[in-house]
Amino acid sequence: MARKFHPEGVIPALITPFNHKFEVDFEALKRHVEWLIDKGVNAIVPCGTTGEFVNLSVEERMRIIETVVDEVNGRIPVIAGSGAASTKIALEFTKHAEDVGADAALIVSPFYLKPTDKEIFEHYEKIASSVDIPILLYNIPQCTGVHIPWWVVEGLAEIDNIVGIKDSSGNMPYFMTLIEKLYGKFSLICGHDEIVLPALVAGASGVILASANFIPEIWLKIYELVKNKRNIDEAREIHRKYQTVFRFIARFGGPLPVKSSLKMMGIDVGKARRPLMIGGLMPYEVEEELRRRLESLSLIPKKKIELEIKPGKTFYSERVAVPLTPMKIKDFTLRVGEGFASPGTVDMAHIDLMLGLKDGPVGYAFNEALKKPEKGHEPKIASLNGIEILPKTLLIPTVTVRTEKHAKLTYGSAMKGATKAIVEAVESNLIPKDAIDMLVIVAHIFVHPTACNPKRIMLNNYKAMNYAIKRALENRPTVEELLEGKNSARHPFKYAP
Repeated sequence: MARKFHPEGVIPALITPFNHKFEVDFEALKRHVEWLIDKGVNAIVPCGTTGEFVNLSVEERMRIIETVVDEVNGRIPVIAGSGAASTKIALEFTKHAEDVGADAALIVSPFYLKPTDKEIFEHYEKIASSVDIPILLYNIPQCTGVHIPWWVVEGLAEIDNIVGIKDSSGNMPYFMTLIEKLYGKFSLICGHDEIVLPALVAGASGVILASANFIPEIWLKIYELVKNKRNIDEAREIHRKYQTVFRFIARFGGPLPVKSSLKMMGIDVGKARRPLMIGGLMPYEVEEELRRRLESLSLIPKKKIELEIKPGKTFYSERVAVPLTPMKIKDFTLRVGEGFASPGTVDMAHIDLMLGLKDGPVGYAFNEALKKPEKGHEPKIASLNGIEILPKTLLIPTVTVRTEKHAKLTYGSAMKGATKAIVEAVESNLIPKDAIDMLVIVAHIFVHPTACNPKRIMLNNYKAMNYAIKRALENRPTVEELLEGKNSARHPFKYAP
């Protein structure tokens, strides 16, 4: 009976919602399951890595599986995460999944003590021989510290109720070996968001992904294009378009970027449990860039924002907005923002920005800086193609410019990127077009004295300016963000070097 179930299609690795006390929010869990079913996913996996199974109690894990099975009610298969470091405990979870009606169990390789291939084989053999529920092996060496060798998978595939493997290693040569040995006999599931397209083209049966929690329709489209042999070129273009998002999800702690993305989209499922925190495994600048990417992909809804530039001067801006964005932004006397962007160490960017009224203190600072330039920090009025941009913007080097190369990178690459971000902020209504004559910007542009990569310096300053403008307009960091940063003892940006 077990062999009749072969997982395939697009399968979200379900997040576990928490409330503000970090208790499991079962109502939010049920709502999210319904949202995913409405989107058309082919199955669902509770209590996997993205579901933070290692930070759940035994009782929580069991109740989550029961809740999801009840909510799904047979509409799609439920593949219960039932892995543990101990064979005995993994077997108990697997028996529970079978008893409550799950369709299959996903069992991660035993972790922490780094068992040998014999011990891995016998771990799965013992569990499989004790239950009738179909079992998927789960290879995720970057988390477990243990790799399931292909010859172990090949041997375990001979056991009747071991029906497939989810490989989240991201190792394409390894996945191709599984294709070589087991294609057509075994469900070969890609669990690494970054390599889905090549895995599907090579013959993967389906995908179990963290990012399918918030963009299931994108994966369903890619899957359908590849599996029905309709248009590989279109699938490739969609994958390329979303690749940065996939990379962030795969490399920065699964539940952290997924929960952050859902919240930005208006679906609040709480934060990840400690020890995971924004600003740690997932740096603050990654969250800011993830937001920018989601905005550019039209995944964050638009809202009508009221901006009171000064008493009697109110403008309305229809633009993308996250839950942190105030519906009314007022008092433009002085607004400040900060942005940091990488990758690169010496090519990183950091921007300190003041935005305010032309006839207020920011306008005064703007004029004074032009009148009294400091040697090595000479300001430059931002322009594009020789035309000064609006709002009128003054860019000032943070680090003393002493060499010709440093000057070229500062006044060329860095300022080009920062200027581009301001122009786009106006074009996208982040800064209302009708108010640009009333406002000015003064910003410090950081370029390290040993910076070397003009392209990366331009892109990093572009991103940093984008983040800084949003933070200035949204009065961020908020009190909540400051308290969270205080409690986690982490600076709101990761400075390096």
